[in-house]
Amino acid sequence: MAGVYFSFFSLFLFIPICLLFVLYLICRPKPVRIPIKNRHVFITGGSSGIGLALAHQCAQEGADVTLLARSVSKLEEARQSIKLATGRDVSVFSADVRDYEAVKRVVGEVGPIDVLVCNHGVYVPQELEEQEMEEIRFMIDVNLVGTFHLIKAALPGMKKNRAEKGPGSIALMSSQAGQVGIYGYTAYSASKFGLKGLAEALQQEVIADNIHVSLIFPPDTETPGFAEETKRRPQLTSLIAGSSGAMKADEVAKKSLNGIKSGTFIVPCNLEGFLLSIATAGLSPQRSYLMAFVEITTSGIMRLAGLFFQWNWFESIKKWHSKK
Repeated sequence: MAGVYFSFFSLFLFIPICLLFVLYLICRPKPVRIPIKNRHVFITGGSSGIGLALAHQCAQEGADVTLLARSVSKLEEARQSIKLATGRDVSVFSADVRDYEAVKRVVGEVGPIDVLVCNHGVYVPQELEEQEMEEIRFMIDVNLVGTFHLIKAALPGMKKNRAEKGPGSIALMSSQAGQVGIYGYTAYSASKFGLKGLAEALQQEVIADNIHVSLIFPPDTETPGFAEETKRRPQLTSLIAGSSGAMKADEVAKKSLNGIKSGTFIVPCNLEGFLLSIATAGLSPQRSYLMAFVEITTSGIMRLAGLFFQWNWFESIKKWHSKK
């Protein structure tokens, strides 16, 4: 009997060890470290919120930072705050990411970029039936099309002399609403879900150039934009999405920067985002064989948990409509 138990225990250990070994061999792209010191970091939406917090942290680590946003006055305030806090000057440029020619001119002026952070974004929550098409187009044009504009403008310079300069990075700031659809975020979720397809295909296109893509999924974050967004949230949106609380911009920036430096493809910012990243991993690239092991072994449990969440959300919707 002892021999049977020993054989079972040996098999119990052998299978996961074999799986880990296989994952070690097949996980792609391979692990990488992306330096920040003395690199040119270009951040959009950098005049406030997560972008400004990220700019502070990059400057603190010795990066040459360039900020792009629309408001000239806010950009100047951002530059002064960074210089006061870090002693480093940053370059600032005003442009609308929806205007490809304007973006292309700025990128041409600032020179080759090592780390491109597409942090810009707008969100106006409302049910699709009630929302104006102008607002829907605005979100898609800024969040999705604007990201295409930046990457297309920056790629030629990013690819040059990459072997000598070391690995580069393109980071896309998505949202937890880009991992799971939420009531009242129909247009916003569509624009952020699109970033995942962009990021997955782009990573395949640029990996030979030593450029590594990160897709960041922040939750609700205490920013000026979030304060405005909550004023327009439908009641059901607040019931479904407002229970997890909001993170500080500095915390999200720190998680984002750590993900960028490690070349991590999917970068969650809190526990909820981590669980969502497992549940929605799909065919996304995975550098870490240990994380791949977690995804494989917990995918069934996460699907069950996801069904419970959906059940709870649909029950909330049903109760809300019955009260109306």
